[in-house]
Amino acid sequence: MTALPPPPADLLDGASLFLDFDGTLVDIADTPDAVAVADHVPSLLARLVDALDGRVAIVSGRPVAEVRALLAPALLTVAGSHGLEIAGADGGCYAPERPPALDEALAAARDLAALHPGVLIEDKPFGVGLHYRQAPTAEEAVTALADQLAAAHDLKVQHGKMVAELRLRGRDKGSAVDLLMAEPARRHTRPVFMGDDVTDEAGFAAARALSGAGVLVGPARDTAAAYRLDDVAAALAWLAAACPSPDTTET
Repeated sequence: MTALPPPPADLLDGASLFLDFDGTLVDIADTPDAVAVADHVPSLLARLVDALDGRVAIVSGRPVAEVRALLAPALLTVAGSHGLEIAGADGGCYAPERPPALDEALAAARDLAALHPGVLIEDKPFGVGLHYRQAPTAEEAVTALADQLAAAHDLKVQHGKMVAELRLRGRDKGSAVDLLMAEPARRHTRPVFMGDDVTDEAGFAAARALSGAGVLVGPARDTAAAYRLDDVAAALAWLAAACPSPDTTET
């Protein structure tokens, strides 16, 4: 495992920026609805949107509606549900139909949770999250069921930080980057993808393939990212330094 340097100060010059949400812009919480968005984050994102001529997107496993509610009033592009939903800053949103297989998987997941107190089941528009952060001894049962349900219903299982998520096939964070980079405003820029989890590796790889770079947020590990920042606080500080507030004055 190679030690990665922090991203250079000029990395965003002429770039398109893609940001994961949980673990990158906000600290991971015990439950998905317990996250706290720092007061300065929406204004920071607004400055980034201005500085990069709109080339900023959130790429998250959360649904688009959740991301927008948490980051209001920031207006930016959101690729939600691991790229299955794509919503522009103008409010328009593409999303596929929800298949019955997800409802069947949801019912089975809830049955498992009833047997393992602390396991939290998250019903997403295009996925089912099985969180075991508050029941770590249930990891084996959760991962086994997720693998079983994925095979039975032709779903993709994505293992992350104390969670196994079942979702529709066909998109991931890398394909979301590819899709958005094909838009005219981004086509001739370099993608920079910032994320913390293994689910972000597809985004790092897509950015690298397009002559851009990934920035890992969190502890060092094997990764396709080229740079690393220690934690959410460091990520927000780096973004703020790359796009300082007009109210900031030198002392």
